[in-house]
Amino acid sequence: MSSPSNTTSVNLSNNNSTSAQQYYNNYFNGTLNVTSNQNDAVNAYFQSIASNPQAAQILASTVIYTAISQGLNPMSIVQQFQEVPAGQLNYYLAMFLNLNRVGTSLVGINNQPIQNKYITRAILA
Repeated sequence: MSSPSNTTSVNLSNNNSTSAQQYYNNYFNGTLNVTSNQNDAVNAYFQSIASNPQAAQILASTVIYTAISQGLNPMSIVQQFQEVPAGQLNYYLAMFLNLNRVGTSLVGINNQPIQNKYITRAILA
């Protein structure tokens, strides 16, 4: 005696939805269109100000990615960085890179708690 069922087996090997599979496999792999001239110019700028060439290259690629994802021209961003006073570039760069980051993982932001002498005394006591 067989039990009646309204479900039939599905052969998953015959699934032809490769477009959906490609979409989800490449979801985080967006294509960036930047010319070689722009790439070289941004890399040269960060190579000139950084002491570590590998860090300069990674920073340049991050700035290019952030600029393009925000719909900005990477060369205009570099021109704005060139106008920043010498000691202030790290702050401007951190704020620019935070445009694409979630609030829980911001770069270069140090939130010091407000020092309250009553709270400090209660903790130390």
